[in-house]
Amino acid sequence: MDAPSDPPPTLQGAIPLLRCAPVSGTLEKKRIVVGMSGGVDSSAAAARLQAEGWDVIGITLKLWPQDCVSRAEDKCCGPQAVTDARSVSHRLGIPFYVVDEAADFQREVIQYFADEYRAGRTPNPCVMCNERLKFGTLIRRALQLGAEDVATGHFARVEHGGPGGRHLLRAGLDARKDQSYFLFSLRQEQLARIHFPLGTLTKSESREIAREASLKTADKKESMEICFVPDNDYGRFLEQSKLVQKHRGEIVDLQGRVLGHHEGIEFFTIGQRRGLGISAPKPWYVVDLDPVGNRVIVGDDAALECSQFVVERCHWIAFAEPPAELEASVRIRYNHGGTQATITPLSDGRASIRLHEPQRAITPGQACVFYQDDLVLGGGWITRQARVP
Repeated sequence: MDAPSDPPPTLQGAIPLLRCAPVSGTLEKKRIVVGMSGGVDSSAAAARLQAEGWDVIGITLKLWPQDCVSRAEDKCCGPQAVTDARSVSHRLGIPFYVVDEAADFQREVIQYFADEYRAGRTPNPCVMCNERLKFGTLIRRALQLGAEDVATGHFARVEHGGPGGRHLLRAGLDARKDQSYFLFSLRQEQLARIHFPLGTLTKSESREIAREASLKTADKKESMEICFVPDNDYGRFLEQSKLVQKHRGEIVDLQGRVLGHHEGIEFFTIGQRRGLGISAPKPWYVVDLDPVGNRVIVGDDAALECSQFVVERCHWIAFAEPPAELEASVRIRYNHGGTQATITPLSDGRASIRLHEPQRAITPGQACVFYQDDLVLGGGWITRQARVP
C-alpha cells in the first residue's frame, strides 16, 4: 500500500474556511497547483492532471474589489465562481485555497485599465492579469505549498527544451479557442513552471472530461466578457467606479474641423462608429484619439487602414535577442486572424511592423503578437500613430 503524503502546508494569506481537506497520495507524486476560475476549463485541467497522477492542489484568486461583487457575481472574479471552484475541488478530493489578491488586482489591472483609456489607448487587461497575477501570484503560492509547477485551463501549449534551452509557447490546437495571444508576455522563468493540460484538446473535449468526472461546471456557460465588466459596458464601469469623469471635448475630422462634441475620450476606441452623435451623409469612424487636446478624431472607412506602425515594450519568447529583421504573422487583436509582416527590432525595446497588406483599425494600447505557424515568437504594445491634425 502506498504511503500517504504529508498534507500541504498552511498557505499564508489564504482564506482557511474555504479549504477542502487534503487527501492521501503517494510520496512519488509530483505536486502541482491549478488556478481554479470556477469554469469548466480549469475544472477539466485539474481533473486531467489528477488522472495523470499529479498531486493536485486548487487555488482561486479572489480578485474582485468590494464594489465589483454585485456586477460580477458569476464571473471568474465573483463569489459564485469561488463556490463552483470549491465544489469541483471537493468532488475531486483535492485541497483548495482562496487567496485574496483584490488590492493587487485593483492596482495592476483595473487602474491600468482606466489609465490606458485616459491616455487615449484601448487596454488589454487579460494580458496584464495573466502576467502579473494569475502566473505571478500562482507561482509564488505554489512554492509556499511545496509545488514547483502550476497549471491553468488555458488553450495553449508550453514546449520545453527549445533552441538554447528556451521554454517555448505555442498556440492551442483548437484554433477557435486558442489563448496564446493573451500569454505572450510570460517570462522564461514563468513558462518553465507552467502546464496547460488542455492545449492539445478542443472545448468539447474539455467539457467531456468534466462530465466524466461528474463536475458541476461541465455545462457551465462560457463568458466572453472582461471579468470585472460583465455587461461589457466598459464606459459605464469606468464612470460608476469613479475612475473617470465626463469632460466635454470636440469631435473633429482629419482637417481639424469641428463636427460635434463628446463627454470624454475614454468612452471611445479606434474603429468605433456608433455613439458619435454626428449627422452626416456618410459613415464616420473614430480613427484617432487626442488625449492632450481631449479630441475624438474621425474619418471615413479608408482612413482606418494602416500598413506600418510601431510597437513598444517588446517581449521575445523564442529567442533571447531577436534577429535584425524577421518575417512573421502578426495578430493585432485577439480575434484577428493574423497577417504577414516584416518586423524590424529597434532600440529601447521597440519594433517597426510593416504589414504586407494594410489592416483596419490598428489600435494603440492593444497587443500585437508575432507568430511563425503556431509558435509565439513574442509581441509588443501598439503605439499611437502621428496623425493628430
